[in-house]
Parts: sequence; C-alpha cells; structure tokens
Amino acid sequence: MENMKIARKLVKVMADCSHIAKNGLNSFHNYKYATAEDVLYKVNEALARNNLACFAQPTLIAFDEVTNLKGNKEHLATVSMRIQIVDSESGEAVEIFGLGSGQDAGDKAVMKAQTAAIKYAYMMSLCIATGDDPEADSRTDEVNAAEPQAKRNDKAANTTPKETATQPDGAICTGCGAAISEKVLRYSVSKYGQPFCMNCQKTAARAA
Repeated sequence: MENMKIARKLVKVMADCSHIAKNGLNSFHNYKYATAEDVLYKVNEALARNNLACFAQPTLIAFDEVTNLKGNKEHLATVSMRIQIVDSESGEAVEIFGLGSGQDAGDKAVMKAQTAAIKYAYMMSLCIATGDDPEADSRTDEVNAAEPQAKRNDKAANTTPKETATQPDGAICTGCGAAISEKVLRYSVSKYGQPFCMNCQKTAARAA
C-alpha cells in the first residue's frame, strides 16, 4: 500500500505529541492555552527524530480592514497553510492543511494568521490534545474591551451556574461582558481574532 513507511513514522510522531501542556496565559481573561512555540517545538522534535522533513507553504486568502468595537481600524488576515511532510529515507510524502486568522492594528496580522494556521494544521492532523485551544492576544483584548471592568464583572456575576460551567476558565465576551461557551469562543477567535458572544459577532460582521 502507498505511503506505508511514512505512515508508520507518523504514528510514532502522533504518540510523541499526543498531549501538549497549556503553558501560555491570556492575562486579560485569565485562561491558559498551548502556545504555537510549544506545539512547533514538540512536533519538530518528533519529526526530526523519525527522519521526517516538513515544508510549509502559506497562502494569503483574505486581507481586510475591520473596525473594532472601539471604532479603531485594524487589519484582519486569513491564511491557508499547506505543509508537506517527506520521509527522507523512503521519499514518501503526505500533505496536511490548516487555516488561521490574525487581527492586528500594525503589521503583524499576517504573521499571527500564519502562526495560527501552522499550529492548527499540526494539532488537527496529529490529533494533539491540549484541553482547549483558543488563541490569546492580551493586547487586542484590552484594546477592544468595550465596557468598564466593573460592568463586565456585574454581568459575569449574574451568569447562571449552568452557563458558567460551560465556559473555559471564565472566558467572557470582550464586546458586552457576557459569558461565552467554549464552542462560541473557539469560533469567534478563529473568525474575529477575539472572544465575542453571538450577538457581538453579528455586530462585528455588520461593521466589517
């Protein structure tokens, strides 16, 4: 069967990278996440140990100017990442893909998107577990906080126990301060670069 040798090596890589600790901290929302540096370091170490080379090819598929909830202009980039993994011994090769978005007021939107894309390409393709995987950008969170902290705290205090139990480490919407679930958080960070509830996602979409 085709690519059996590289498949056996990738099984070893998956075993070596089955779990990566969440050493990153989003100081604004106080939740932990697996950093891109930790993911790439562990994956690269496992690939090299099994004589597998990798070649990443990013493609910019969208670059837009968006308005955050404070009325400031920022850049939002979306990148598609194609990674070819080649067995240096057999010549067999496989490809994996990832998508990532990054938002920044300066010139780092594309770099953020590339980092997210390559990180999630490896995490999804190699089935790497971290517990959860929201991107963290404390600076963007602080800039886009639309309400005073006291108001957000009041709303968080009124959250029902059931709603609180479903959110990762107390994540809240940066637009209105409402508690958001892990599913909503992951989608919002991927699409808008920051945690939004469903209503604020609609507002952000209209503003874009």
